[in-house]
Amino acid sequence: MPDPKSAKWSLAKDKTWRGKLEATHPNHGKTVPMPARWRKSLGAGRMLIPKPLDVDALMRKARKGRLLTVSQIRDELARMAKVKASCPMTTGIFMRMAAEAAEEDRRAGKKRITPYWRTIRDDGGLNEKFPGGVEAQAKQLREEGFVITTAASGRMKVKDFEKRLATL
Repeated sequence: MPDPKSAKWSLAKDKTWRGKLEATHPNHGKTVPMPARWRKSLGAGRMLIPKPLDVDALMRKARKGRLLTVSQIRDELARMAKVKASCPMTTGIFMRMAAEAAEEDRRAGKKRITPYWRTIRDDGGLNEKFPGGVEAQAKQLREEGFVITTAASGRMKVKDFEKRLATL
C-alpha cells in the first residue's frame, strides 16, 4: 500500500489517519438545514454532518462476502439521526479516513481492520480514493471471491454487486 504521507491528501506532521478518524470536532454529529445547492438532489429538510467514527462503524458492518454502497452508509446515518440526508461530502471524506486508518492499523500489525474495500460506489464501481486505488480494492475483493469487470467506460465494477449487498 502507498505511504500515507505521499497520498494526494496529506497529513499534518503530528497526525495519523487514525488520529484524524478519532478526532472530535464541534460540528461532527450535528444536523444543519439542507444547503440550497443540494436541495434538488437530496430534498429539503435537515442534513447530518456525521462523525468519522460513525462512518467507520458502518463500514465495519460489511462482513466477508458482503458489500456496502456509499448510499447505504449515507442513508443509514441519516436514518439514525432522523434527518433527510447525511452530508455527501463529509461522508466521503470520512470513508477515506477510515480506509487510510485501516491501512495504518494493518501496517501496525492489527489483524482486525475496517474492511473498507467492501464499500463500493452506488453503481458497483470501485473507489479510486481508497489506499492503492481501484487496483488494490479489486485485488482484495477478488481474494474474497468477487468478480470484477471493466465497464464500457473503463471503470472497474463488481459484477452482480446487488446480490451481495449487506443490510444495515
